[in-house]
Amino acid sequence: MTLYSIHLPFIRFYVKSTFLFFVFTFGQNNIIGQTRISPGAENSKVYLHRLKNKKVGVVAHQASLLFNKSNNQHLVDFLNENDIEIKKIFAPEHGFRGKADNGEKIEDYHDNETGIPIISLYGKNKKPSKENLKNIDIVIFDLQDVGVRFYTYISTLHYVIEACAEMKIPVIVLDRPNPNLHYIDGPVLEEECSSFIGMHPVPIVYGMTIGEYALMINGEGWLKNGVVAELEIIPIKNYTRNSVYELPKRPSPNLPNSQSIALYPSLCLLEQTVISIGRGTEKQFQIFGHPELDINNYTFKPLPNFGSKNPKHNGIVCYGKNLSKVPKPKKIELKWIIEAYKYFPNQNDFFLKGFNLIAGNKKLKQQLISFSGENKIRESWEPELELFKKIRKKYLIYP
Repeated sequence: MTLYSIHLPFIRFYVKSTFLFFVFTFGQNNIIGQTRISPGAENSKVYLHRLKNKKVGVVAHQASLLFNKSNNQHLVDFLNENDIEIKKIFAPEHGFRGKADNGEKIEDYHDNETGIPIISLYGKNKKPSKENLKNIDIVIFDLQDVGVRFYTYISTLHYVIEACAEMKIPVIVLDRPNPNLHYIDGPVLEEECSSFIGMHPVPIVYGMTIGEYALMINGEGWLKNGVVAELEIIPIKNYTRNSVYELPKRPSPNLPNSQSIALYPSLCLLEQTVISIGRGTEKQFQIFGHPELDINNYTFKPLPNFGSKNPKHNGIVCYGKNLSKVPKPKKIELKWIIEAYKYFPNQNDFFLKGFNLIAGNKKLKQQLISFSGENKIRESWEPELELFKKIRKKYLIYP
């Protein structure tokens, strides 16, 4: 195995090259052959010395863990243990402890366990302010992503890189596996539909790790006023694009298991319709239904629970489908939203106002309404998908 160090004007990253032929997954160990996949956070020999005698800002959440310890040590605890001076923790959507609901605004506070100030990047500000970054020498970013455009951690990544570039603060991204790395699909975002749930011209599923995505944000000139960050990616060890990896810790409250993560890119299209996708149940993003849906395969009743204090159709029996046992998709599955729309009695009320932001364009809604057919819808994505793949190729780290 060879460790390559690559230096460009705006990036520095390392790539470990190896040949791996057999893939097995054993719970949290995620073993390839006889070698465990090791997230960038565990490759401390590469980055820890960079943090010594520095005032450090950390972007982290509940899944920012090192698994080479028997107790799955949190990154913040690991840095404290190694006498790294953490001045502030920056928290994304769902908060530093990962307990806030989808879309729930979070205020700044002091963490009870560490005593470190927590700066919310999902409250009044989504971008760190100059005051937030005052007296910070370097920022380390470690969020477990799922490789989907409307999963907001990549928007947080953008704003962190941008704010640091403006203040000439280096950023180190600790890379982590993407459980949806194995395909690229969906409409590419159009600028008029950009928002915090989709900031960049990428498809719904883009087939990159969060480290590779950081390189693309920085390299494609997507940062405000053309600023470029001093960016370093700490790679995942023993990882290839054919690796199978199951997340040891849920990355957000409503993605509890590998099935929900696999179905999330497809079922989240139903999030901005009247259809429930299982929030308020124990099968989030594994079922769908509505009290008036003319499908009687499965029933469920959403109730307040962890990650959903007031779920859609709270306390009302919903009729729909259970997808918890279907094969994991290798593309965006449109059949479920097509079926839900087809069997919903009042189709004029089906779509909610945020649907175009989730879809990334205005066309998909009209295609679904006019029953364009799945093949024609997919064909309309192809030209932009091919252009994106050419851009993406420049930033790939893993073979």
